[in-house]
Amino acid sequence: MITTEAAVLTALNEPLEFTEIVVDNPEPSEVRIAVSNVGLCHSDLHYMTGTVHADLPVVVGHEVAGVVESVGSAVISLRPGDRVVGALTPSCGLCRNCAAGHSTQCQRVPQIRQRPRPAFQLPGGQAVERLGDIGAFSRHTLMRESSLVKLPDEVGLHVGCLLSCCIITGVGAVFRGAKVRPGATVAVIGCGGVGSAIIQGARLAGASAIVAVDLDDARLAASRKYGATHVVNGAADVAAEIRKVLGDGVDYSFEAVGSARTAATAMSVLRATGTACLVGIAPDGTDLTLPASDFFFGEKRLIGSYMGSGQAHEDITQFARLYLQGRLLLDEMVSDVIPFGEVNKGFEAMKSGEVTRIVADLAA
Repeated sequence: MITTEAAVLTALNEPLEFTEIVVDNPEPSEVRIAVSNVGLCHSDLHYMTGTVHADLPVVVGHEVAGVVESVGSAVISLRPGDRVVGALTPSCGLCRNCAAGHSTQCQRVPQIRQRPRPAFQLPGGQAVERLGDIGAFSRHTLMRESSLVKLPDEVGLHVGCLLSCCIITGVGAVFRGAKVRPGATVAVIGCGGVGSAIIQGARLAGASAIVAVDLDDARLAASRKYGATHVVNGAADVAAEIRKVLGDGVDYSFEAVGSARTAATAMSVLRATGTACLVGIAPDGTDLTLPASDFFFGEKRLIGSYMGSGQAHEDITQFARLYLQGRLLLDEMVSDVIPFGEVNKGFEAMKSGEVTRIVADLAA
């Protein structure tokens, strides 16, 4: 076991508390990571504010990159010194969903996440939970070998961490979730980190028009460098504005906010036979009310995409290659790299429209 520093959520709507925790030794299939960088994600805020439930105390943070420090006895693909990023969705590779290529819907997640002792404890012995079984806002964490992907040396860890959540969620929703076809028209509602990744995915997929929708003009301006061809302020009648430009709506819409209102907007901007893809995590208890006629007469489709509906190892490896080719923008998405001790300030700054992604540096 080792003792390390972590930012722990002990009460809802309160700042994370920096304290020492004890990190267990790796189980045979686990790897201990010296965490280098963590992206601040709006999903973390859901747990910090209680809109999505988490048992307390908990270490949040999941968009993680770091360096392998030690490995369990059964680990064969990783060794100390390897640079890695983590995948939030564990996969057994054997259940019906995994075998069909739907690893984000693995049926054995509870069994995979079981371990004989808590991974994190306070010095007095109290167990500390880990968001997504990662708990990245700790200078050290434990992850399963199967949930880690090696990163090319040419990819900086401060941008590589985005591959583990923001990029795989957004770009994956385009390719694996909605399966956007070349030449299609796309609307993206919500242009933060994940929305910006969706815009990039639509560009890579060959969309002929990409409409960015957001309430913040700074985010709308930034969306153009990621590939948006048109922008619409969400305070307007979004469906009407899009039809002014494209005639009868878009082929695909993506909701990256996580609310019933924006989900309804995603349906309203579709042309007949179009597909709306919900990507943003909505608060617990959110229900959708949608016109039934959209489905019967318009033949519209509504789907969800969790963590890009993908295969983490394959997708992260390919996205890293696209970054090195200059086709996937990551450096531009990192608005600021902050010291670990300023992570609470970072979450406050996320409320600004000028922020796409803030990354915490835990290695400094």
